[in-house]
Amino acid sequence: MTVDGQVIHSITPDESGSDDPTLPLILPGFADLHNHGGAGGAFPTGTLDECRRAALYHRAHGSTTLFASLVSAPGPQLVEQTARLADLADEGLITGVHMEGPFIAACRCGAQDPAAIIPGDPEIFAQVIRAGRGYLRQITFAPETAHALELLDLCAEHGVIASLGHTDADFATTARIIGEAAERGVTVTATHLFNAMPQLHHRNPGPIAALLERAGKGVAGVEIIADGVHLADDTVDFLDSATEHAFLITDAMEAAGKPDGQYILGALDVTVADGIARLTPGPGEEGPGAIAGGTSTIASQVQRHLARGWSLGHAVEMSSARAAAVLGTAAPVLAPGEPATFVLLHPAGGVERCVAAGTDLSPEEEPWRF
Repeated sequence: MTVDGQVIHSITPDESGSDDPTLPLILPGFADLHNHGGAGGAFPTGTLDECRRAALYHRAHGSTTLFASLVSAPGPQLVEQTARLADLADEGLITGVHMEGPFIAACRCGAQDPAAIIPGDPEIFAQVIRAGRGYLRQITFAPETAHALELLDLCAEHGVIASLGHTDADFATTARIIGEAAERGVTVTATHLFNAMPQLHHRNPGPIAALLERAGKGVAGVEIIADGVHLADDTVDFLDSATEHAFLITDAMEAAGKPDGQYILGALDVTVADGIARLTPGPGEEGPGAIAGGTSTIASQVQRHLARGWSLGHAVEMSSARAAAVLGTAAPVLAPGEPATFVLLHPAGGVERCVAAGTDLSPEEEPWRF
């Protein structure tokens, strides 16, 4: 494959007939629509330089489409951080901002600060939208929250994806909000399906069944964290068979790309051990705490499931094409005349190189490192 400026110039098939496992795969750039940071930088609380480091880390590891995700926090803090992340979007380092909380169920807070969780407040949402200057692209809220319809009205007005999660809702409530969103032309997704919501029960199906049923009809997309921690591999296989609208996200936090140790997610202390992030137990509490985001990249999830038997075509669907459908953009294609946005991925050795519109995102100095 040759590149001319920002576009692919030509692709020449290898006619040697060899299948050299030491050569990297060439895949379209990945999309990660739910990401709280990495390389020691936290999108919810970091300075511009810290957020830039996090974005550079994930872009260098293949995520050429990247949402920077917030966590539940007081309204003024959300407004301030969204404005900071909009500056990062102006630089072209992120594609948009994702507001995860604070309009969620306290009993399903997961690693969100319960003290910051509040009922749906359209005025706070509107303030965050204004601070985002067009870059606020997604909000996670619980379908049972107060003023859910007003939140959907704002989503419709400003082109914001409504991602339903951190919820204790039943099937009917979840299905009703999905229907209300559809009537308004609002795109709906499930926030990290199975995590931070009631589990599937045959007599009380809950939000999982509602989201999967609607996803099966093409009415909703489904975020999945296929890192072997948030979901068992067999659960990923089940979701694969249940819907063609599931796509990979990382839910990464600042410890992605860093050693085990102590970190922070929003206002909460996090302990990372064996690459798994969990809330640090407080005095008198017995561990381990709730899972507190992830430490994977989209590339590492793709590697994991290629090794389990995913085809290259399916890996592209899960890592980029389906997320593009959620965003309402064309699926990335490696073909002459198309943007030169691609990843060189060794199935067992990681990302060798990532290019976005002809620009190499993998400089030798690795600016995300301390």
